[in-house]
Amino acid sequence: MLARLSIRDIVLIDTIDLDFGAGFTVLTGETGAGKSILLDAFALALGGRGDAGLVRSGCEQGQVSAVFDLPGEHPALARAKEAGLDTDGAFILRRVQSGDGRSRAFINDQPVSVQLLRDVGALLVEIHGQHDERALVDAAIHRDIVDSFGGLAKQAASVRAAHAKMIDARDAYETARAELEEARRDADFLTHACEEIDALAPQAGEEEALAERRQQMMAAEKIAGDLNEALDAVSGSTSPTAHIASVLRKLERRSGSEEAILAPVVEGLSQALQAIEVAREAAEGAIRDSAFDARELEEIEERLFALRGLARKHNVQVADLPGLREGLHGKVAALEAGEARLVELDKARSTTVEAYTKAATALSEARGKAAAKLDQAVNTELPALKLERARFFTEIETVSPERGGPSGIDQLTFHVQTNPGSQPGPLMKIASGGELSRFLLALKVALAGRGGAPTLVFDEIDTAVSGAVSQAIGERLKKLAGDVQVLSVTHAPQVAARADSHFLIGKREADGGKRVVTNVSRLEDAARGEEVARMLAGATVTEEARAAAQRLMHETGQGA
Repeated sequence: MLARLSIRDIVLIDTIDLDFGAGFTVLTGETGAGKSILLDAFALALGGRGDAGLVRSGCEQGQVSAVFDLPGEHPALARAKEAGLDTDGAFILRRVQSGDGRSRAFINDQPVSVQLLRDVGALLVEIHGQHDERALVDAAIHRDIVDSFGGLAKQAASVRAAHAKMIDARDAYETARAELEEARRDADFLTHACEEIDALAPQAGEEEALAERRQQMMAAEKIAGDLNEALDAVSGSTSPTAHIASVLRKLERRSGSEEAILAPVVEGLSQALQAIEVAREAAEGAIRDSAFDARELEEIEERLFALRGLARKHNVQVADLPGLREGLHGKVAALEAGEARLVELDKARSTTVEAYTKAATALSEARGKAAAKLDQAVNTELPALKLERARFFTEIETVSPERGGPSGIDQLTFHVQTNPGSQPGPLMKIASGGELSRFLLALKVALAGRGGAPTLVFDEIDTAVSGAVSQAIGERLKKLAGDVQVLSVTHAPQVAARADSHFLIGKREADGGKRVVTNVSRLEDAARGEEVARMLAGATVTEEARAAAQRLMHETGQGA
């Protein structure tokens, strides 16, 4: 429950610290005293919309803190822990609003986003006004209300899980089916591509090895002509060997008396013949060493051409051809296995559809029973709220499982009929302002103790109703406060008289009369009776009003 509310520098509020207890608390005061300011400040601490206009004139910032006493298993604590926050000790929501429009949010003095503050605040407090369309009159949350009333949260969670599995299974099937259809369209291409690449059988690193061998052979081809020319020069038709040998023989025959003169020449010619022979042997050896098979070179070039052509065809590098080959065979294998896999996925999809249908149908049946009980509980409260001729009922539209969603197959809307013979219709459209507030209160009484926020705030829910109806509303609020903490801003003495705690909101002068500030004081005993008398009598409080106030405050309250 809300234990303490502290407000600093918000609109007309300087400093206010209010301590709250369990049960039923009312806040009263003259029109314009600042009741709305107090609720706006409270809403700010719960994650409501910030506004620079909330900061008191002359101040740089204002702030609001709300302290809650919560049981250890409360959902708000769980939500905070999920966000990684420390939740030991008191649970404090705080909001700082700057005059420049920026605001900061804190939970237990740890900075958080405004969205997280809003999420946590919604688990702690519900603020209801006479025309508050979020307060149970929004058809979008009617289904959740019935689930809460019927204790169907686990069933609803199971349906959400079953729906998620069904969607996942459907998506997996559709993806596989699309892939299989694409593979079927490419089946002929895949078969031909596999045959073509298998015939070539590219190997890892093959292009580099072939290119290197080809380079070697092309280099040998270039020097082969020069070597043959060199060999021809020393042993062919143009070789000087025969002529040198002939001249040498002539000189050797003259080696008699001219030997001293001819000997050096003979020696030189002999060495020349030997050198030519050495050159011939060297040329023949080089030719033998550089010999290659021209057919082999042709085969290498053909292989390189085929590999590079296939790579261009598939828009890959030659080095990627072995991987491409493996990938193509993988697609062929996937195509062959795709049919069987699709059958399995279709079976899994059907299983999840059956599971969702079963869970959603069971939840729908349970919702029907819970809605009937909720209708009965609300209708039981209506006579005490002077709506004895009205009827509340839940309209349920159930769709086929194929059209269902995460929340199941039901659309629920709260309908009312305000008088016999009148046209029934949706709660928000049919009920008037005063009727709407009473239907809302009847719903909250019926829902008390069945989950929801532990603190309920009603902002002038008794507006536009008569004295007898105000008394009935006071009785219902008192009854509701037996299960949750109830705070009510009211102008009705019949409501205020039944409260366990009473705060009076007023104005006082500050700074020597230079400005006006909002003041809140707790009323006890005689002061409380005087305020109820003022609410009964108006500006002038008479003894009769005081006596009537005492009677109101001591009534037991029929139906409470």
